[in-house]
Amino acid sequence: MTLSRIRIGTRGSPLALWQAHDVKRRLLEAHPHLAGDDGVDITIIRTSGDRLQRGPLSEVGGKGLFTKEIEEALLEGSIDMAVHSMKDVPTWFPEGLLIDCLLPRADPRDALIAPNARSIADLPAGTTVGTASLRRKAMLLHKRPELTVVPLRGNVDTRLGRVTSGEVDATFLALAGLNRLGRDDVPATPVPVEEMLPAVCQGIVGVERRGDDDRIAELLVRLNDADASVQAAGERELLAGLDGSCRTPIAAYGDIDGTDLRFRAAIVRPDGSELLAADRRGPASDAVAMGRDAADELRGRAGPGFFDEP
Repeated sequence: MTLSRIRIGTRGSPLALWQAHDVKRRLLEAHPHLAGDDGVDITIIRTSGDRLQRGPLSEVGGKGLFTKEIEEALLEGSIDMAVHSMKDVPTWFPEGLLIDCLLPRADPRDALIAPNARSIADLPAGTTVGTASLRRKAMLLHKRPELTVVPLRGNVDTRLGRVTSGEVDATFLALAGLNRLGRDDVPATPVPVEEMLPAVCQGIVGVERRGDDDRIAELLVRLNDADASVQAAGERELLAGLDGSCRTPIAAYGDIDGTDLRFRAAIVRPDGSELLAADRRGPASDAVAMGRDAADELRGRAGPGFFDEP
């Protein structure tokens, strides 16, 4: 197959660039005919989420802030594919775009960054924790209502700097991001999923393309990871069933063991006062049905107004 130069769109943060270069590496390994490094370009696109660094995502526009401009470039044809952290991808895709290539999932757990504590239970009463994630905030307050949670956004170094400077006492980061960046220097404590269920698709990288671009589809099919596809399908089905967004504290994790899947999901009131959980086990091939069923259960138990701020 003869192709023109392939253009990968991405945000410009260190983690986003790592992910884009990982996709490029995988493409070149799977398709040596792409003529080495010169056959694939990486295009950095500054998103609204990169420009608007103050305030929680739920107040400044939501998850789409990290994908909008990149998807516009994809639709207009100035890039051929886009690389995203799947936890940042809105529930529904713009017409004409899809993601059917998912890389192997990295560690989905959250990591606690706290110089004076090695677990959530160890955090002293009154500790100020910075996070922009409503899920992390709600789950933390559910376990430790005496803690203080304040908004904190920015890339990995920015948030680590806020802890080092003493602006906040602790924060949370995705363990997958720290591992991908090789940040062994960060005193991070993994939080068990039983204690803090991850965000939907945390640790999964997805490659978005135009639905009618058969040449890119043919290239990407060899990069797709079957397990990650199953996990993402189930978790995003839950998100869709709950009409979820960054304005709703929703968590899920589909843990695959061979051909079996354990699917766990949870929703939390924004102030942490109530947490509802669902747990499913079955064949991995039933992931979408499990996600849909868990969403139906949680929606029915929660009733109207569950996600409303008090």
